[in-house]
Amino acid sequence: TTNGGITFIEPIGNVTPSEFKLMQNYPNPFNPTTKIRFDISGTSVAQIFLSVYDILGREVATLVNEELKPGTYNVSWDATGKPSGIYFCKMTGSGFTDTKKIMLVK
Repeated sequence: TTNGGITFIEPIGNVTPSEFKLMQNYPNPFNPTTKIRFDISGTSVAQIFLSVYDILGREVATLVNEELKPGTYNVSWDATGKPSGIYFCKMTGSGFTDTKKIMLVK
């Protein structure tokens, strides 16, 4: 990550999703860690970017920046050291972009 933390991308199952999708994080609100689930569709690897931004639009963490095979994945974000507030999780890849609002409460 950009803040020196460790993230782990966990593939789930072996079914190929029919579309790209970013799910709402769980739990939400969270303290201090949350899981973010996303789907990648297609037949080949795709360059995926998953980042977290603060309310002012500043990038505070890069959770995923790599080529991933089609499938469903979980990634965790540990927000230890970040202030309480609203954050945005943005996923982009292969022409797909989606953003979810997430809330850190301490």
